[in-house]
Amino acid sequence: MHSDHSLMEARLRRVLDERVRPAVHPASVPLDVTVWHAPGEPVPVAEGMAAPRTPIAVGDTWGAPWGTSWFTVSGTVPAAWAGRTVEALLDIGFDGDMPGFQCEGLVHRADGSPVKGLNPRNQWVRVGDPVAGGEEVLLHIEAASNPVILGPGMPFLPTELGDRETAGGAHQYTLRRMDLAVFDRTVWELVHDLEVLGELAAELPLDAARRWDILRATEQALDALDLQDVNATAAAAREALAGVLAAPATASAHRVSAVGHAHIDSAWLWPLRETVRKVARTAANMTALLDDAPDFVFAMSQAQQFAWIKEHRPEVYARVREAVSDGRFVPAGGMWVESDTNMPGSEAMARQFVHGRRFFLEEFGIENDEVWLPDTFGFAPGLPQIIRAAGAKWLLTQKISWSQTNVFPHHTFAWEGIDGTRVFTHFPPVDTYNCEVTGAELAHAARNFKEKGAAGSSLAPTGFGDGGGGTTREMVARAARLRDLEGSPKVVWETPAAFFTRAEAEYPDPPVWVGELYLELHRGTLTSQAQTKQGNRRSEHLLYEAELWAATAAVRTGFPYPYEALDRLWKTVLLHQFHDILPGSSIAWVHREARATYARLTEELDGIVTAAQRALAGEGTHTLTFNAAPHPRDGIPAGGAASPAAAGSTTRVTPRPAGGFVLDNGLLRAEIDGRGLLVSVYDLAAGRETIPAGSAANLLQIHADFPNQWDAWDIDSFYRNQVTDLLARDELAADGEASVRVTRSFGSSHVRQVITLAPGTARVEIATEVDWHETEKLLKLAFPLDVRAERYASETQFGHHYRPTHRNTSWDAAKFESCNHRFVHVEEPGWGVALVTDSTYGHDVTRTGTTTTLRASLLRAPLFPDPRTDQGVHRFRHALVPGAAIGDAVREGYAFNLPPRRLNGSTAEVPPLVEVTGAGVVVSAVKLADDGSGDVVVRLYESHGARTTAHVTPSFTVTGTHRTDLLERPQEESTLDIPLRPFELTTLRLTRPKSN
Repeated sequence: MHSDHSLMEARLRRVLDERVRPAVHPASVPLDVTVWHAPGEPVPVAEGMAAPRTPIAVGDTWGAPWGTSWFTVSGTVPAAWAGRTVEALLDIGFDGDMPGFQCEGLVHRADGSPVKGLNPRNQWVRVGDPVAGGEEVLLHIEAASNPVILGPGMPFLPTELGDRETAGGAHQYTLRRMDLAVFDRTVWELVHDLEVLGELAAELPLDAARRWDILRATEQALDALDLQDVNATAAAAREALAGVLAAPATASAHRVSAVGHAHIDSAWLWPLRETVRKVARTAANMTALLDDAPDFVFAMSQAQQFAWIKEHRPEVYARVREAVSDGRFVPAGGMWVESDTNMPGSEAMARQFVHGRRFFLEEFGIENDEVWLPDTFGFAPGLPQIIRAAGAKWLLTQKISWSQTNVFPHHTFAWEGIDGTRVFTHFPPVDTYNCEVTGAELAHAARNFKEKGAAGSSLAPTGFGDGGGGTTREMVARAARLRDLEGSPKVVWETPAAFFTRAEAEYPDPPVWVGELYLELHRGTLTSQAQTKQGNRRSEHLLYEAELWAATAAVRTGFPYPYEALDRLWKTVLLHQFHDILPGSSIAWVHREARATYARLTEELDGIVTAAQRALAGEGTHTLTFNAAPHPRDGIPAGGAASPAAAGSTTRVTPRPAGGFVLDNGLLRAEIDGRGLLVSVYDLAAGRETIPAGSAANLLQIHADFPNQWDAWDIDSFYRNQVTDLLARDELAADGEASVRVTRSFGSSHVRQVITLAPGTARVEIATEVDWHETEKLLKLAFPLDVRAERYASETQFGHHYRPTHRNTSWDAAKFESCNHRFVHVEEPGWGVALVTDSTYGHDVTRTGTTTTLRASLLRAPLFPDPRTDQGVHRFRHALVPGAAIGDAVREGYAFNLPPRRLNGSTAEVPPLVEVTGAGVVVSAVKLADDGSGDVVVRLYESHGARTTAHVTPSFTVTGTHRTDLLERPQEESTLDIPLRPFELTTLRLTRPKSN
């Protein structure tokens, strides 16, 4: 039986490939083609269409890397084709079959209106159905010669094509076909009849009666075909298949909700400017497909991408708006972009939802219940309550299926975050967000679905993605045959909301997963492209400062609150948190632009902060220190300003008898040996040593870093097999009154560190400058600690969470590189240590006996997709805080990232706009309401993991207090004393009297 099936498979494959598919377009005539190559960046449509053309022919090469060429094709429909369906077949040089990873085009009519996009799986443009014969055809193609960065088989080879500045000018593509052709719908339908049945038969058991029914019918259909005249005999072949295609599925068949989809990375192997065009091409295709396929539904996430279409291609946006109003083009997800969720800070994660949901509300009147993040690299455990606070309740992702070690035990479940909030979550068992509705995919989804017996529905994001493209008419044709077909899951087109509503109803008591959804892959994204990550961290804190001081100045002095600027700047930061930008996994062009963007952001935000503080301080010579941190420090209230307190202590720097130096400020005594390493950090108040005997902290370690694949993305566990401690030093010297300087050289790189114990502080600060010129290496900064901790805390959005220091299970062992925000913290009962950071995220924590070692990941040097990743000078700041409880770690983390600012003025102090007290309470935002009402919005959360009460004291007249959602919409009246659960976040809106 197996032999018979193999023979039939081989026969079917050859007949389809060599006879049936070619017969879909049985007659063709060439089009005339001319071209204009734009000399630089893309130009407006009108300019491209009007530019002078020169002839070009099929077989000619075109397209420098990242160039734009405008082709014009023209011709006449033969009179003999009257009454038939005619299409233009436009192959601009597709040398692979994956849309979005090579050349692409957008077709325009003579009046400039867009028709549809071109890609390897979508090369046709309908001319007439039917034609009269004699019609003149004139089309313009804006073609992008985007180079192939990641070729077939994903070789991850270094390439200079990832930046226009290094890519050169060699032509990338060859014009392949520019024809008018007859389209034979009967043959096209036969292709899909045969494909669907052949794929289904391949998935059925060898002895299944249904399988043999299909094989017999397929054989009869192939026998009915005249291979010398497929077009004349296709109808007879289809008739032979009608019976098996009409057999209905069983009542218990798995149900797959197909959601039309085109995952479009907002940047990855292409720059941001190219994504603007990718989105327009895909949206044009999908709105056209909606017209042709009445049951089809398409979902597109990322409000930023809708905004790009609105700004750059309003004519495409008009079609999108119409389709949205019909309920068939669905704005999904409700976030500004599909961001990384590990590294964005608390407010940034909240603002992803604020700006995304507000855009969908204002543009379409839509509020999403689902969060759509199919490709994000793991999920931080603070996310569930952010989702709920934004007004959503469901989450979809697919990426966890990529985990290398452990298979996640659920596909549909309730995910519980650090505060106890739960969201109904679905992982599509089809295990792809680029589903093509093939028999193999559907069979895998049904077999793989882990909730069998309790639930019977799953979702399949259907369409080509990553580089866009979307759903094709071929996928729609397959889905139509699989709506109710014996032996197959049932496939229906529907919206994400329809799927989740039914899935939640059929599975009202799903299993619960508590804590982070850790992706056991792509751990290197926490470290790659360090300057992108630093730009993000610093921009987040600058935005916090800008809102705080601008709001304070607006209420106190009438300072014009910069609504438009803050909105624009937030959206820029949110865009760069996209899951291939902030993680460092994009081409060189993307990160070069990101560095420049962050520099502009810093300049503009510093300007807003300075202007607001000047308005508060006035003009004068009295020195004021502004404290933006959410905790008081040095006699200055949180969110206020005062005269700096006189220094009450000093630090002594003395030679160490065995070589090196001793720093002592009466709180800590730090010993730096002759190698420039910390060999003792003694907590004088507790009488406790921090560094184990015989160990050394501030130890730079370098590892070979050559993962099996996904270079910029991955750190594989075997990197730990090779490690070199960087012990040799070039220089060791006292550096001022409280610091020691040490320099080192290794490989082709140099390090300069300054170790500081400032007066009156209980932390040892380490400023590290690395001139990095290594490749395929990983640089870490290690701190062995005399603490026996079975778990450690990492800061995450609106709180912290714990991971084990042991490797008891494969789940524990897989977390060998993880994410933190401002701190990690280890503790024995009564005494702990924190490591705080101003810009690094990746770290590892291990324990051997009574020694727990914290290591911050500083730099990597992968060669793909950016062959010069992180080459050059980098600056990092860390601080070791002995004797720190978790609250100390929170406070020191904020203080380290929000340094005080000094300004001369005429006033002696600036009281806080809002004073918030309560054990563990942290303010994450103080701002004016986005609606321009002048109301003050305060977002706060409990940071220790304990119940508390927040006491809010405004310094202005308040006429009403409400708790709101993240979009600042009142939900319930509130007092100014707010009970908080562990890690609970809340948003308060304080209404101010309205001026006439």
